[in-house]
Amino acid sequence: MASNQETLVTVFGGSGFLGRNVVRALAKRDYRVRVAVRRPELAGHLQPQGKVGQIHAVQANVRYPASVEAAMRGASVAVNLIGILTEGGAQSFDAVQAAGAETIARAAGAAGARMVHVSAIGADANSPAHYARSKAAGEKAVLAAVPSATIMRPSVVFGPEDQFTNRFAALARMSPVLPLIGGGVTRLQPVYVGDVATAVADAVDGKTRPGATYELGGPEVLTMREIIEIILAITDRKRMLVSLPFGLAKLQALLLQFAPGALKLTPDQVMLLQTDNVVSDAAKAADLTLEGLGIAPDSIEAIAPQYLWRFRASGQFQRKGV
Repeated sequence: MASNQETLVTVFGGSGFLGRNVVRALAKRDYRVRVAVRRPELAGHLQPQGKVGQIHAVQANVRYPASVEAAMRGASVAVNLIGILTEGGAQSFDAVQAAGAETIARAAGAAGARMVHVSAIGADANSPAHYARSKAAGEKAVLAAVPSATIMRPSVVFGPEDQFTNRFAALARMSPVLPLIGGGVTRLQPVYVGDVATAVADAVDGKTRPGATYELGGPEVLTMREIIEIILAITDRKRMLVSLPFGLAKLQALLLQFAPGALKLTPDQVMLLQTDNVVSDAAKAADLTLEGLGIAPDSIEAIAPQYLWRFRASGQFQRKGV
């Protein structure tokens, strides 16, 4: 059996938030890692995470199958982390999360490689949200091309440089009022990016069940209100929380979808918030979870203070170890 040092893993989308953590986890396990991204010249920051020559970036664009096939040459495993939260130009949900996933899966199948595909809890062909429908289409295409593929469905992922906790911390710094869409009662199960990366690496190790779908959630199920209250406590800010009905939020999103940074809100995101985003009872019963992989998930309260310190209202706070 080939050692990890002899095994090449192609990671599509390896320069992003989750990608950086997955590349690091794979490098620590001595895999050779090929990072397939649209702009390889911007992925140089990944090389120090491994030994000399262990991590190499190549150009690949899921809209061009030949580039994806080239990125898979000689690889034993494909990891697909490519995904978008909002659409823009040619980067549509269908093009990236459905057709793009299919392109990668077909290339992996043609190369005889195993595949790990990261989707999302809430992927549903019947969802009113385009994001969730495209995720479901991507899963279906992956399993059609590589029936033994492992599907990973994380809940909302948090960690340094995330677009979740950092977004609300930034909003709290800008505004005295924070909206609670739908009253803030939507339930989420925030999962630490490091735990998701470990699960992906375990799948590459072959520790997951072929063709199975794993649902990855943190140790707590929290409402949006509770999550925002935790972020406010960590950043030492007091802000008024105002309930915003879904109907009104959809109207505001028609304008805010064009807003920059933390202010951006799309109608599709509002629709996503109408459904809870938690690990299902079926996944728990089948041990298709982080705990089923032997991973004890970290909580948002344990991890977030380590990187949200820069949003603190008080200058008295210092990060641990500083």
